[in-house]
Amino acid sequence: MAFTWTRHHILGLEDWQREEYETLLQTASSFREVLSRRTKKVPALQGQVVTNLFFEPSTRTRSSFELAAKRLSADVLNFAPGSSSLTKGETILDTALTYVAMGTDIFVIRHQQAGVPQTIAREMDRLQSGVSILNAGDGQHEHPSQALLDLFTLCCLLDDERPRLELLQEKKIVIVGDIVHSRVARSNISSLTAAGAEVHLVAPPTLLPAFFTGLVPAHNEGKLFLHHDMDTALINADFVMTLRLQKERMTAYLLPSLREYHQRFGITRDRLKPCRKGVKVLHPGPVNRGVEISSDLMDDPDFSLISQQVTSGVAVRMALLYLIGNLKGEGVPL
Repeated sequence: MAFTWTRHHILGLEDWQREEYETLLQTASSFREVLSRRTKKVPALQGQVVTNLFFEPSTRTRSSFELAAKRLSADVLNFAPGSSSLTKGETILDTALTYVAMGTDIFVIRHQQAGVPQTIAREMDRLQSGVSILNAGDGQHEHPSQALLDLFTLCCLLDDERPRLELLQEKKIVIVGDIVHSRVARSNISSLTAAGAEVHLVAPPTLLPAFFTGLVPAHNEGKLFLHHDMDTALINADFVMTLRLQKERMTAYLLPSLREYHQRFGITRDRLKPCRKGVKVLHPGPVNRGVEISSDLMDDPDFSLISQQVTSGVAVRMALLYLIGNLKGEGVPL
């Protein structure tokens, strides 16, 4: 059986089909094997230019995409807003067009406002430039590559040889924290329910509005549940994903104190007792130690998958760049 990859831009996961997830998982698995070799580079994107347009701070995502592109033998350009012509009044679209004129084939874009990658994608399509856009996080909208690396991490844990969606069928996955501001949570809702998982969101009422119940794509098999009580949400959980408190996005007084938040919603060994034996903990980073998760738990390899998430990120982003960089209509084996 073969699936032909046709997606030119990767802007979000709401409309992804099961075959796309399976193709991504298998492609990432192949690149993970490449990364284990002594020579970790392949010529898959040789001659192509990948430009990282990051308009807000990032360590993991930007470095991961840069390394992924270099492992595929692409040339990489990095944009720094503080030293760019944006400070002289140039528009974001004009900046993008400048890089297109330099030969950019793929833009990886992160912006603090939702919709910027989509706007640039529309302009690239209007100009028939052939340039692809990969959303590396836009405002409170989506962060598809983070959700895909989380998915890959979980599936590899369950079957290291053949990661696939069915492994997460009916698994209980709890996402806890600043959900209202989290693009990671939105993307994970799409990917995890596509796998047929039960996704349980838990946070203070100020950080978990009721509208989240409507975020599951209609064609997905999984279910979504909302909670404001941690102990109830964690009963029989297979995996727990805790999210960073995004204080830079909070425009209102949403929490009494960080200390109280940790007491009620922080992940500790005692807090995990209602979960299933062997429960694993994830965090997309960066971590506020002692707030979202205790330091000892974060550093314990018997519980924490945080290091594996970072490692998975390079293989998954190699897969994403490869798939949109090689749209020639060939069948991708499943």
